[in-house]
Amino acid sequence: MTEKERTGDAVAPVYLLTGVEQLTLDEAMETIERRLKRTKEIETIHYDMEEVPVEAVVEEANLLPFLAEHKLIIAKNASFLKASERSKEKVVHHLPTLEQWLDSPSPTATVVFVAPYEKLDGRKKITKRLKKVASVVEANRLEGQELVNWLKASLIKEEVTMDEPVMHELIGRVGENVSLLQKELEKLTTYVGPNGVITEQMIQELVTRTPEMDVFALTDAYVKGNRTEALHIYRDLLFNGEEPIMLTALIAGQIRLMLNVQTLRKKGFERNQMAKTLKVHPFRITLIMRMGQLPPSAHLLRMLSELADVDYSLKSSGMRRDRPLELFLMDRSAH
Repeated sequence: MTEKERTGDAVAPVYLLTGVEQLTLDEAMETIERRLKRTKEIETIHYDMEEVPVEAVVEEANLLPFLAEHKLIIAKNASFLKASERSKEKVVHHLPTLEQWLDSPSPTATVVFVAPYEKLDGRKKITKRLKKVASVVEANRLEGQELVNWLKASLIKEEVTMDEPVMHELIGRVGENVSLLQKELEKLTTYVGPNGVITEQMIQELVTRTPEMDVFALTDAYVKGNRTEALHIYRDLLFNGEEPIMLTALIAGQIRLMLNVQTLRKKGFERNQMAKTLKVHPFRITLIMRMGQLPPSAHLLRMLSELADVDYSLKSSGMRRDRPLELFLMDRSAH
């Protein structure tokens, strides 16, 4: 968006919302709708670009509104902007129709193309054209200090205070998912009230870890030989309704990731290079790198072999369902 569009009431005829941070995409969409409604009676129409061709959007935009002054047309899943295999596409889009329409967008419609993807194909003519003509909002994933800065801005808006180490504790419990962080922040700000101070103790008492973060904490404790902590987390997860089979698979996946990080680290890979190579969120790499020295590869491989045995026992033996993984976590010989 231009500065005028960001801070005032200006609305562009065409928008491109792109990126994977859903909260940012939602906020941008709400801003566009709110600004349109300030000055016009609008009719909102939704299209899914994975179900209908883009020509339908162009045709809709060219038709005069029937029961309102202006149309807001939301074209979600604009997959024709990313690299894709044609054989897997359900819909064939006639992109020259869109390119021609972009030369002279309809004055009675605002069209929003939503492309919720990590990356668009910048080589495509339509991607270049749309980026040039449209007002673009990039909802890039927030990481590291960017996420801390987002938290600081949110805290100022909510008129509450949180020290930076406490922010890291919050991120450590929830992960780098902005939507989840927003929900937990709303809970905390309601608890402390205006001008309140959010403490580490409040985070520990009020913020629920995601299962993924709990599995990381469990795996971290187990790999470091802290059986008591690992068993404590495991029993909490069972109490919260998590299934031993799923937990076994998640722990195995975490150990497999440790092995891969260990291998790539020896090759001199940086965090973002590892994340791209392994196709995982960079925060998962960060968590493993914070663990410091990992066990030798042979130990990690043995753990994976034992987890395969746990998985087999869970699926075939008459043993109590929580018992095979519990015995694995109690085993001293793994360290």
